[in-house]
Amino acid sequence: MLTVETRYAIDPDTAKTLDTTGLRKHFHAAGLFQDGKINLIYTHYDRLILGGAVPGTRELVLDEVKEAGTPSLLDRRELGILNIGEAGTVKAGGETYQVGKGDVLYIGMGSGPVTFSGPGRFYILSAPAHRACPSRLITVKDARRVELGSAETSNERVILQFLHPEVAESCQLLMGYTQFAPGSVWNTMPAHVHDRRMEAYLYFELGPDQRVFHFMGKPDETRHLVMANEDAVVSPPWSIHCGAGTGAYTFCWAMAGDNVDFTDMDMVAMGDLR
Repeated sequence: MLTVETRYAIDPDTAKTLDTTGLRKHFHAAGLFQDGKINLIYTHYDRLILGGAVPGTRELVLDEVKEAGTPSLLDRRELGILNIGEAGTVKAGGETYQVGKGDVLYIGMGSGPVTFSGPGRFYILSAPAHRACPSRLITVKDARRVELGSAETSNERVILQFLHPEVAESCQLLMGYTQFAPGSVWNTMPAHVHDRRMEAYLYFELGPDQRVFHFMGKPDETRHLVMANEDAVVSPPWSIHCGAGTGAYTFCWAMAGDNVDFTDMDMVAMGDLR
């Protein structure tokens, strides 16, 4: 029912020597969403955990994760859950939440076991926490909307911010997703890095023959990963993270690190990309 894979931190000098297989082994994640299973990836980048839970016809319980070193995962962690499937149910801390498609559920430190049920496809994110923040269901209508880009630059999009200081309090986890207008395909361009926070992306709402080319690496030493529907990518703090798709898509972004300032970015000039 529960599988956990560990991903160790890779420095930029090592990363630039990797071939396609090596890059995918360290940074790409596929197969997170499998019926009747919870699949997690425990990263050594700010100790972020990402994964998927698909209950199907059974209940799935997320409790002890050996890699976290505590009796229950949330003893010293917080959790963010995005439902990318049909409406489902999550129970935690004595409360029951009906999580609709596109909603995000925040569960604070100390909430105990988390139970998933129903037809939802739950994307899971967890970061270490030093204090307990209130658990809260943030629906799509509750999210902070930021509209950016234009059709002329192929990046007309809306950013929906859920775990964000102006929406819902968290300890260190930032989380939301970005949706693209038809005909727009570029995300996070011009590119940036933020050495104070790592980031993870989940690409979804792609057709079976659709792909996103995700760019990573130091700005002067870029590489790419080809992403299919419901593929995730781990982005180290030293790496750019941007991409272009063969059509419109949605991606969930999540960050953990030294601050929760969404705008804390070191922009990269187009002329500096290699």
